[in-house]
Amino acid sequence: MIEASARGAWIELDAKLRPFVARRVHGPADVDDVVQEVFLRMQGGLAALRDDERFGPWVYRVARSAIADHYRRRGREIVADDQAPELESPALDVEDDGTVAREVATYVAPFIAMLPSPYREALTLTELEGLTQRDAAIMLGISLSGMKSRVQRGRRLLRKALEDCCHIALDVRGRVVDCTPRSDGRLPDGCCS
Repeated sequence: MIEASARGAWIELDAKLRPFVARRVHGPADVDDVVQEVFLRMQGGLAALRDDERFGPWVYRVARSAIADHYRRRGREIVADDQAPELESPALDVEDDGTVAREVATYVAPFIAMLPSPYREALTLTELEGLTQRDAAIMLGISLSGMKSRVQRGRRLLRKALEDCCHIALDVRGRVVDCTPRSDGRLPDGCCS
């Protein structure tokens, strides 16, 4: 039986975690799944936590990891369900309302998910979730210069992965105007073939 004081602590933690997860995961069912996963991971790893003062940052690190795993699983499920978006270049309008950016993010997310850990988290926070590099550095508990380095290296790795997979044509302003999968390119899980 869980003591009343311990129950109160879990409820308070849930009240703090749920909005954090909801800002990063869409859909109430997905939020519930991720929060539950965070609590399961915390239960399993709590004994290994040595410094009680680092409990808060540790919880959010566990939450960020669960969110990244959620998107990784979601990317694999899209391929399994044959619901992957087609790699067709939409007409780019100067007066775009952000729909093109959201569509491109659905193509880029699987590539970001296959990057090594520190770069994957840095690009997920800054490029997909729209945090500033300063906010992302604070969230991860690293210096701003460390975050800038991770983002810069992550972008280079992402560009190489995209170029290995697809032939990308840019206009004079550097915007993507065409993207054609290479016959010998490697596609990550969650991207159509």
